[in-house]
This record gives sequence, structure tokens and C-alpha cells, in this order.
Amino acid sequence: MKPLAVCLALLTLSALAADPEDAARLPDGDGKPLVGKVCIDCHGSGNFRRARLTADEWADSVADMVDRGAKASPAEIDTIVAYLAKNFGRGALVRMNTAPLVEIKVVLGFTVPESQAVVDYREKYGPIKSFDDFLKIPGIDPAKAEAAHPKMSF
Repeated sequence: MKPLAVCLALLTLSALAADPEDAARLPDGDGKPLVGKVCIDCHGSGNFRRARLTADEWADSVADMVDRGAKASPAEIDTIVAYLAKNFGRGALVRMNTAPLVEIKVVLGFTVPESQAVVDYREKYGPIKSFDDFLKIPGIDPAKAEAAHPKMSF
């Protein structure tokens, strides 16, 4: 029983330690600090980075989060919605050097192993500089990559 408790405590601590890193990987812009404070305080960025919603859909989603207990003023809510709509709206590109696994998988249609290969590659070698570099990642299906290319930014 004791090893399980230690394991759970370590998982909890690692999840809490990941929050600032998760927020730091968000795209720069007005609203980034608020999203880091209000949204990532409750859940990881993968919850919203995998979505591509209209401004109205983001407004509904943020209103739902406020109904569930997220704390933000009306002006802060407007800033959060504008940030999400700009960076994760319909047609928003996936930033391949900061996207979490779930965003790569859901938005670009890669498998979990392919998405993990991208994350592992970035962690080992640093930023992916171009699509040609992306194609060099072991385990990536070139045909799938070509199809997803218009949705990527480096």
C-alpha cells in the first residue's frame, strides 16, 4: 500500500510541476498569461489545443468552464476567448515545436506512436526547423505528413 501512495504522490507532484511548462509552450500573445492562470490551473492545454473552434464555440466552452468554477472577470473571459479563437480557431496551424501529443494526433491525424515520435524527437534534438526536417523523424508516415503539411507551422 505504501509504494502505491508514494507513486500517486510523485504523479501528483509531476503533474503540478508540468503546469508552468505547459503554459510556457502556449503561443505568445494577448491572453497567454490568463489562459495559463485560468485554464491550465484546472486542466492541461491538451484539452483545448486539440480543438479548432469558432469564436462563438470558444465563448460557449469558456462559459461552461466558468459555470464549473473557473474564476475570471468578464473582461478576462473576452481576452481568453479572443486568444483561443486566434490560436486554436478554425484553420489555426499546429505549432509543431510546442504542440502536445494530443494536438498532433487529433488535429493532424497521426497515430499515437507517430505523435509520440514527434514529441520525443523535439525533446532529444530541439526544434524542428522545417517540413524537410519533420520528414526525417523516424516513424512518421511520409504520405500522412504530406497530407497534414498545410496544417503545420515550424
